[in-house]
Amino acid sequence: MKTLLVIGIGAGDPDYLTLQAVKALNRVDVFFLMDKGPAKHKLLDLRREICQRYIVDRTYRFVEADSPERQRGDQAYAATVEDLNLAKQATFERLINEQLSDGQCGGFLVWGDPALYDSTVRILQAILEAGRCAPFEFEVIPGITSVQALAARHKVPLNSIGGSLEITTGRRLAAGQVGDADSVVVMLDAEDAYRQVGDPDTRIYWGAYVGTPDEILIEGRLADVADDIERTRKAARKANGWIMDTYLLRKPR
Repeated sequence: MKTLLVIGIGAGDPDYLTLQAVKALNRVDVFFLMDKGPAKHKLLDLRREICQRYIVDRTYRFVEADSPERQRGDQAYAATVEDLNLAKQATFERLINEQLSDGQCGGFLVWGDPALYDSTVRILQAILEAGRCAPFEFEVIPGITSVQALAARHKVPLNSIGGSLEITTGRRLAAGQVGDADSVVVMLDAEDAYRQVGDPDTRIYWGAYVGTPDEILIEGRLADVADDIERTRKAARKANGWIMDTYLLRKPR
């Protein structure tokens, strides 16, 4: 029987790894790395660094594969995500069939936590349901998310006392599809959706590349720092070729 470990490796700092994740790394024979292009080679390098730092007295190898990209255009967002996950499923099936022998353990190193805005777990479940791979077992090891890291770096709790917390996407925030939570964490915002927030006294705690050497943090009244955040995002995207940011919006009391 083959075994797969879906290991949450945290939000960027190798020190974010949990003891459980370190133990899991030391069980893996083959690590599957999904290459998202030259602009994101730092993410692959970090995964290699983590393995080099924490794996002790064990032989392992890396297998790289090009990561499929989501098609952008006139097609509905949900449909493009479904197509993307089907393409990833085909890639995962090939890797598991061709690169992992019976009795071996394979590992997927997931940025942040596998339960939050990541499809690795649902893809592996779909592979098992499709039945095109030899049977395998898989385990999920949680990790520190960019949400937790953001709050820690800004030295704030995620929720107000007795208040609720909502985690959503920039796409939904821009469309006004948010609840009445006192605190809203926004991820995957490609369009500066915080500008859609009506109350200028809302406080924003923004962070990009949190936990990495490229980390940038900005906080303040939305009316005061929105322009600064937008300029900073554009400059960071231009410098690094990509942007990965998260922010917390806190309504005024």
